[in-house]
Amino acid sequence: MQLSKKYNCSIRTIQRKIDLHQPTINPKKPREVIVLMDTTYWGRGFGVMLFKDAITKDNLLKYYVRNETNFLYKKGVEELVSKGYTILAIVSDGRKGLAQSFGSIPVQMCQFHQVATIRRYITKNPKLPASIELKELVSMMKMTDRESFEGALNDWFLKWEEFLNERTINIETGRSYYTHKRLRSAYRSLKSNMPWLFTWYDYIELNIPNTTNAIDGHFADLKNKLRNHNGLSLKRKMKFIDAFLKV
Repeated sequence: MQLSKKYNCSIRTIQRKIDLHQPTINPKKPREVIVLMDTTYWGRGFGVMLFKDAITKDNLLKYYVRNETNFLYKKGVEELVSKGYTILAIVSDGRKGLAQSFGSIPVQMCQFHQVATIRRYITKNPKLPASIELKELVSMMKMTDRESFEGALNDWFLKWEEFLNERTINIETGRSYYTHKRLRSAYRSLKSNMPWLFTWYDYIELNIPNTTNAIDGHFADLKNKLRNHNGLSLKRKMKFIDAFLKV
């Protein structure tokens, strides 16, 4: 409507010109890259999986997806390699099994995603002293190194091991279950993901980011701009995304 008034023509004419427009996507020269990868969604069944270079901030590759899968992330990395890129490292979220999918390429799990996982288990404002201490410990992750964090986590576990092993009996069935199951899950998540939480530190010479924040911020900017164009058809929305991401 705003463009129609600005250029004194019908809405249909504006739509037709948009449909005829082809975004200019400049070819990219293969080089050494550190790949950030993540997926964002618009409703159910429509998302964009993006592969971005942390060194130059260039977007390298994207897929329109229904679901985020390890197979597609692996496919994207393989496609970049086939195009001649040398992948120095990968930064991804904490999808189960994803970090093990890339052979000898170093993989950094996004620490922000790990913190969010812990928050889901113990809540944003935990009440149990053990949960409060774990939250404080996890908040230090971005400011410390592997040895310090692993040592602090081990100290936390030794302090609260008996508490974590407490069991409650179901009166109706007579069976017992862990009383603090969600806190145990939070701890287990940290232990399971530890091999990939400090890859940036293990390969400090590569200057690997410890989060996917650069790509998440890009997604947020894209979504904000698309909100100004509510009602776009899927085809036009995809054309807008093509032009915005330039890939």
